[in-house]
Amino acid sequence: MRLTTRGRYAVTAMADLAVSQAIGCECGPICLAEIAARQQLSLAYLEQLFCKLRRAGLVKSARGPGGGYRLALNSDAITIAEIVAAVNEPIRATRSESTAAEFKAAGADAASGEKCRTQDLWEELGLQIEFFLEGITLADVVAGRIKGRAVRVRSLVGASTPLAAE
Repeated sequence: MRLTTRGRYAVTAMADLAVSQAIGCECGPICLAEIAARQQLSLAYLEQLFCKLRRAGLVKSARGPGGGYRLALNSDAITIAEIVAAVNEPIRATRSESTAAEFKAAGADAASGEKCRTQDLWEELGLQIEFFLEGITLADVVAGRIKGRAVRVRSLVGASTPLAAE
């Protein structure tokens, strides 16, 4: 599964903002132009993303000279899934609509409404990604506490529920 630039840029910019606040930046709100320059991101694109992040209650803004953005919550209270959701980035491994050719290739009949044989697989993958991102906070990203968080899941022959492997 791959996130698009909207989700990645939002997480990157929020991590930059969290780092600035974590190091005790006494300069007040952080200007988006500073984040754009440090992260080599488009300022116009960041402005669009931060408008959505503000509406979602993840950042607060201050206008005028010396204005900018601050996190609205502690970085340990903001999950990566919330950031991605705030910028309207769906976390899905399936297409919302399938063409007749895709149905036919997958052995399904589009006219009868039969779903693709692999649809459940992709839906479960999307849920797994969502669950993972719900368990990671902005503070985890800033502190580098991500490596080793993925869990291998395997099914036993004849078992109906997966077991986490060590």
